[in-house]
Amino acid sequence: MFTKIYEKIKTFIKNNYKYLIVLLIVFLLFTIELPFAIYTPGGAVNLNDRIEVEGKENVKGSFNMAYVSMVKGSIPFLLISKIIPDWDIVTKEEETLEGESMKELLEREKLYLQESIDTATINAYKNAQKELNITNINNLVSYISEEANTNLKIGDNIISVNDMSIKSLNDLKNIVSTLKENTKVNLKIKRDNKEKEAYAYTYKTSDGLKIGISILNTYDYEVNPKVKITSKASEAGSSGGLMMSLTIYNQLTKEDITHGKKIVGTGTIDIDGNVGIIGGVKYKLIGAVKNKADIFICPEENYKEAAKIAKDRNYNITIIKAKTFKEVLEKLKNI
Repeated sequence: MFTKIYEKIKTFIKNNYKYLIVLLIVFLLFTIELPFAIYTPGGAVNLNDRIEVEGKENVKGSFNMAYVSMVKGSIPFLLISKIIPDWDIVTKEEETLEGESMKELLEREKLYLQESIDTATINAYKNAQKELNITNINNLVSYISEEANTNLKIGDNIISVNDMSIKSLNDLKNIVSTLKENTKVNLKIKRDNKEKEAYAYTYKTSDGLKIGISILNTYDYEVNPKVKITSKASEAGSSGGLMMSLTIYNQLTKEDITHGKKIVGTGTIDIDGNVGIIGGVKYKLIGAVKNKADIFICPEENYKEAAKIAKDRNYNITIIKAKTFKEVLEKLKNI
């Protein structure tokens, strides 16, 4: 029996080897990744489908989070990018920090997403003057330099440094600045919901002493009314913070600041309501226009590029420049 099967397979390969070779080459062309990625025009996510405030007011329009699409840097897609004008090649070095792997980049971007959800929520409740109680600040390791001598991992929550509690990266920097070069720093951390001891050694740089890590803050908090925010496993990054905050605020208040319009936008937001620069505004604006948005919101630092693209392509869309959350609220109220 096995002999017959073997003979059939051998005969099939003999008669179709050219086809099989071509199939293998095509497979390899699409699966072998080069150290590049390709940015393409993205789309928009209706945040009314992702965010729900308990007892929310009626909303006729929508706030939408703009995103950039990315294609893997395989040979066929790299060739296609030479033909399609809005497909742009970027190197992986442009995407990652020094010494950072793509896996570490994804871990960092996931942390940024959680940070943006927290700051967006806190900012919205503050501005809507709704009940908010911040119960804890988490100091999460978001980046570890190649030069660092430490056993810390991405995502570790730093509780204390040399038995002193910290609330921000500045607190960490202040403690490290008082030490000498090559001093062991004792850290108390939380990893996988368990408290552990960790270490890092100081080293000298042109900017002073460092231990070679960056941290970001996420928050534990209680709000009333309650809010539920969902995201997909494939989503990451902080650029949706402004639009999430506007969506939450709009559901908390009686006035519908969308005025029935489809509003697409992008921008980071911090706990004080400051809007920060993002990447890929070109692709996000193109995506907003394709999704028939009435208004596009982008950070002040990205506005000039977005306005030029809109003018050059004769886009019929209103672009709002965002510096702070309160500034955006005022501009939307005056639409």
